[in-house]
Amino acid sequence: MAYHERRHENKVAVVTGASRGIGRAIALRLAGEGAKVMLGARDAGALAEVAGEITKSGGTAKVFATDLREADAPGRLVAAAEDAFGGIDLLVNNAGATKRGDFLHLTDGDFQDGFALKYYGAVRATRAAWGSLRSRHGTVINVVGVGGRTPGAEFAVGGSVNAALLSLTKALAEKGVDDGIQVVAVNPGPVRTDRFTARFRGEADAAAAERNFVAEVGITRVGEPEDVAALVAFLASEEGRLIHGALIDIDGGQTRTI
Repeated sequence: MAYHERRHENKVAVVTGASRGIGRAIALRLAGEGAKVMLGARDAGALAEVAGEITKSGGTAKVFATDLREADAPGRLVAAAEDAFGGIDLLVNNAGATKRGDFLHLTDGDFQDGFALKYYGAVRATRAAWGSLRSRHGTVINVVGVGGRTPGAEFAVGGSVNAALLSLTKALAEKGVDDGIQVVAVNPGPVRTDRFTARFRGEADAAAAERNFVAEVGITRVGEPEDVAALVAFLASEEGRLIHGALIDIDGGQTRTI
């Protein structure tokens, strides 16, 4: 976790969904570039492991285990970061897996759960952090997903939630111009997380199955969580500051719409 650049020295970052996958990689990358990181997710044990990796490498991290589906949880997470570090420079709204399945088999509860965690979690965390971000000319990065642009039949919940987050990003970006807050969304495509690799566990040759998947989808390769983390670290740096209100696909060419 050693990086040559210390672009985020002494900044404070809040990362939701930080216990595994993309959120974990983002937290490790930001800490490696000097940020003090507040880690948010439901799994306290997994958060502690991530924090341990950061502190072992000389970084600073604290954990706040909470369920962002609860209405007051995002505000409490933000308050914990402000109390611990004195303010917030970067909010990464990353939490939120949504249920896949045939539309006719998805319940109201499935849709409500998806919006509660990923959409309303981001809305509430951003609202709570806005004052601190405004005072420090900070950044909001929403980790959304390409399904917001090109949803499929099995992704009715996720596609709807992601599309709403992309629209929210544009709305907040306009407000951010006046308040000095950068707002951006990144849209990962297939990324090698536990959720992605699970689809190949029953295959006799998982590596071959993945190669077939890459060919069928028509992408350069499956992404790594670290790919997304590197993009987030750049966007939140001074070099990335002019990128504002953008919806950036990081998907190996999966998204072909304009």
